[in-house]
Amino acid sequence: MEELEHTCPHPRTTLTKPAIFARESSCDCRAPHEKLTIAQARRGTPVDRPVRVYADGIFDLFHSGHARALMQAKNLFPNTYLIVGVCSDELTHKFKGFTVMTEFERYEALRHCRYVDEVLRDAPWTLTQEFLEKHKIDFVAHDDIPYSSAGSEDVYKHIKEAGQCYRKMFCLLTVKCTSSSLKALCFYVCVSGMFVPTQRTEGISTSDLITRIVRDYDVYARRNLQRGYTAKELNVSYINEKKYRLQNQVDRMKEKVRTVEEKSKHFVYRVEEKSADLIQKWEEKSREFIGNFLELFGPDGTWKQVFQERSGRMLSYALSPRGSPCNSPPRELSPLRSPSPPCPPARWHNARPSPPNSPKGASASISSMSEGDEDEK
Repeated sequence: MEELEHTCPHPRTTLTKPAIFARESSCDCRAPHEKLTIAQARRGTPVDRPVRVYADGIFDLFHSGHARALMQAKNLFPNTYLIVGVCSDELTHKFKGFTVMTEFERYEALRHCRYVDEVLRDAPWTLTQEFLEKHKIDFVAHDDIPYSSAGSEDVYKHIKEAGQCYRKMFCLLTVKCTSSSLKALCFYVCVSGMFVPTQRTEGISTSDLITRIVRDYDVYARRNLQRGYTAKELNVSYINEKKYRLQNQVDRMKEKVRTVEEKSKHFVYRVEEKSADLIQKWEEKSREFIGNFLELFGPDGTWKQVFQERSGRMLSYALSPRGSPCNSPPRELSPLRSPSPPCPPARWHNARPSPPNSPKGASASISSMSEGDEDEK
């Protein structure tokens, strides 16, 4: 009998391309698919094929909580091939509610997550044994919180209980088992449960994001109206549209006022800085001027010394005036000018001519003066 080799796809080693979409049967390998135990999977065996782990969900508004859950599922075992099932819009709207993203948008979001090896479109809401065998799934990964939907308290309950039944059976058998082969069989049955829990990321979920949007709906509606969306597209009434547009105008005016205030603050700061520099320069110049003034006009200043020297010279000039120099050249007379008559004796200077007592005396004096003149000529 010819032995068939495994041809299962291996995990991606590069992140340059998005994950592939699963076909009707995501594993075309003809070799018999032997179920693995958790112990075998953690040891990395078998070497000829990876451990096939399945994780499903809605993945609406794909966020970091989804990515962290898939990261945990990918890192459960050393050699993991992660298959992610995404439910369609029809199933989601029927059992959970309306989604923000369409199923094609959700498919594409999962394809570009680096932990995903294969995306299974139109995944079933409840996992059946036929589905698990068809896709040759070894383990199912999901958080351990009960997921109530479709009239069930937990859609993963049957998978979780299968592992619990195996554990109960192992506990009963280990009490009565004596042979080593039977104990090994009981151990295999115990650890053959398919459900592997992952941890949820607190503080982030699709419901939390939708709650934030609903809480801040007015803010988002105003922003989208400002970006060009119509009131009909946002399902906003006429009155609310006018209110939002008015609020946007008020916000723009506030922003302009805030901008002007910032500019004015910057201008005032620059003026203060310039004025501080100017005042400092003024102070330096005033100190320099005062110092120069005191140096010149102070009690022991230069001006006082100069004044004292000049006053001493003037006093000495007044007490002992200098004579004319002896070797000064004589003053030459001009040929056109006649020499001035000699000064009369001092006695004539002081003698005053007596006024004439009579007209005859006056005429006699005049005649005498004319005669004197003629004699001089």
